[in-house]
Amino acid sequence: MKPDTAAKLYYRLASVLTRLPWSWQRSLADSVAWLWRRIDARESRVTRRNLELVYPELPAAERQRLHRIILRTTARQALETLYLWTHPPASNLQQHLVERHGQALYDAALASGQGVIVVAPHYGNWELLNQWLASRGPFAFVYAPPENPAGDAFLQRVRSGDNVRQVRAEGPAVRQLFKVLKDGGAVAILPDQQPKNGDGVFVPFFGLQALTMTLVNRLAERTGARVLFAWCERIGQDLEFALHVEPAPAAMADPDLQVAAATLNAGIERIARRDPSQYQWTYKRYTLRPPGSGEKDPYATARHPH
Repeated sequence: MKPDTAAKLYYRLASVLTRLPWSWQRSLADSVAWLWRRIDARESRVTRRNLELVYPELPAAERQRLHRIILRTTARQALETLYLWTHPPASNLQQHLVERHGQALYDAALASGQGVIVVAPHYGNWELLNQWLASRGPFAFVYAPPENPAGDAFLQRVRSGDNVRQVRAEGPAVRQLFKVLKDGGAVAILPDQQPKNGDGVFVPFFGLQALTMTLVNRLAERTGARVLFAWCERIGQDLEFALHVEPAPAAMADPDLQVAAATLNAGIERIARRDPSQYQWTYKRYTLRPPGSGEKDPYATARHPH
């Protein structure tokens, strides 16, 4: 099956699923989360290990409770995203973005003509944030294309729009982002994914050394663009979200990569601590360890007995 044909099929299936009442979809997501725990799926193992790493001070029972909540929230977030992708963005923003904090800050930054870098952690629902950004004007964002061409075609379909420019995280990506910012445009970056070895610096994240991207720093320092943190936080059970836009510290553009990256991680951590259940703990953030540390991949022995 051709990728475009498969993408259309995926979209139709998602559309059928997301026509169901949200209470039904929520129950389905909760069942998926239960299954993850029951079979000790990858999502369950990675989340458990991350909680052990970043919250060692919590009693085991409290970590287990947080583990259950995070898996449930993660499964619900997946269905929320399918819903947002298969419904008109304007309708999503009108019905589900019930609070907006800092919208004028973003509009003013964009109107300045200096360029805007939106730092958007994997917190809440970042796909709704993309739709909000598109509603304010053209913007570009970087994404890692799936290995499956049909999956990539699906993402192109559901994220497309007049104001959306998807930039593949490949060789010419940085040059494209520089041009957008030099022209006074907006760029959105998900900053909390582990870069390739050699493409970042090790700085603390939740008390552990984590290889951290320097892309935000390089773009900000070289273009003079304004840097903002932004996220859409879940505030209810029924697809209700609050937009938050805040200025990033000036140190995000510090020429010292260690200072800039540490400032970036501190900002992400602050947002994640607002409600840890809304952060993406299913991601292996600490697989690469500092050279010479003697540390091993902490996820290598993450499987626990049921």
